[in-house]
Amino acid sequence: MDPYSSQQFNQFQQMPPMQPPRTNGKAIAALVLGILSIVTIVSIWLSIILGILAIIFASLALRDIKRRYEGGRGLAIAGLVCGIIPTVIIGFLFLIGIAFGIALINS
Repeated sequence: MDPYSSQQFNQFQQMPPMQPPRTNGKAIAALVLGILSIVTIVSIWLSIILGILAIIFASLALRDIKRRYEGGRGLAIAGLVCGIIPTVIIGFLFLIGIAFGIALINS
């Protein structure tokens, strides 16, 4: 038997090409909600609601991605950051407003 014959190499099956991991839908939703919360920062209540929803969806997505080995971790992190930023900014401005209100009442 010839050591270079094709029979020797045909005895092994070829693996099918690997498919990329599925992108988590909650990660996409978190990113969309986070971006919308930044865009709607002039509408304070809508921005807070969208920011909180983005934080919730991003947290759920990160947990699912870790469990199911799905893709979209970067989308979930970006959604988390985009949800946190306007929520913190509005919360900070709210606290400053309360401080000024107390200062005006006491003066």
